[in-house]
Amino acid sequence: MSDALLWLSFGGPEKPEDVRPFLENVTRGRGVPPERLDEVEQHYLGFGGVSPINALNRAAIEAVEAELARYGIDLPVYFGNRNWHPMAEDTLAEMSRDGVKAALVFPTSAYGGYSACRQYDEDIIRARDAVGAGAPELTKLRQFFDHPLFVSAFADAVREAAASLGEYRLVFTAHSVPVAADVAAGPPEEGGHRYSRQIAEASRLVAADLGIAEYDVVWQSRSGPPQVPWLEPDILDHLDDLHAKGVPAVLLCPIGFVSDHLEVVWDLDTEAKEKAAELGMGFARAIAPSGDPRFAELVVELIREHLADAPARKLSDLPAAGCTVNGAPCAAGCCERLRRG
Repeated sequence: MSDALLWLSFGGPEKPEDVRPFLENVTRGRGVPPERLDEVEQHYLGFGGVSPINALNRAAIEAVEAELARYGIDLPVYFGNRNWHPMAEDTLAEMSRDGVKAALVFPTSAYGGYSACRQYDEDIIRARDAVGAGAPELTKLRQFFDHPLFVSAFADAVREAAASLGEYRLVFTAHSVPVAADVAAGPPEEGGHRYSRQIAEASRLVAADLGIAEYDVVWQSRSGPPQVPWLEPDILDHLDDLHAKGVPAVLLCPIGFVSDHLEVVWDLDTEAKEKAAELGMGFARAIAPSGDPRFAELVVELIREHLADAPARKLSDLPAAGCTVNGAPCAAGCCERLRRG
């Protein structure tokens, strides 16, 4: 039995002086050169030094609390982050002081892969180690990329965005990762590639809901050195290709994200939109689902799978793993961290 929910997310700065230390937290140990941090820092400062992510998470938490109340589930919700305040370690310490003995964990990612799944296990381990004896037992909820509510929320967001366009090409986008990391995103017996396969499947499901047979899956937010292969094509390169083929307009669906945080706002609403304008292409973007009432319903369904033996609703046969206890990997060799050098 669980007596709380930990909402575990990435984190983001909420004032200009937060930006640099936040970015240093994100990139610690990755060998990212200072000039790259300078560049990304300017992205945040261009929006007042505030990432939308914490506010979006707090709004989603309020919706989940209301949905829990509707079901009569007494489950307080705590909010913690990987990279910025409220930090997961501090939140877990608060939970321990409040007498929480066992909690479910909702990570704000629908997918497998190292950053999307396994790193949340590491966050859980780090937070429990920081609290020490008396740390609550933490059970992470499963991946939900093919949940019918996730799919229908995105499909309706595409329909709404399409109202501003005539003929268009539907393009799904997700955060790129190194090719080697994607290979490692899944147990060896499954052949890896869990992250990209789940992105492709979620895109297929949304397109099928829309009755669209032809669409594209592309990648954004690459940050690694050019000599390291990452998942391609990049969204900006793909816009050039679509323009060369005479595509009049593009509708971007950020299938890899649950909220419209800064990477979505910068990479799509700023860079991709400006690129489309330069090419003379129409442009629209579907909103991510965190503000849709179905997202809160989805989270509570995942909770009820544990508290009330509710059936796990899925639209595909791909594994929806990620359900772990106290950060123990769900399978040997699954979603391991890419070792550098």
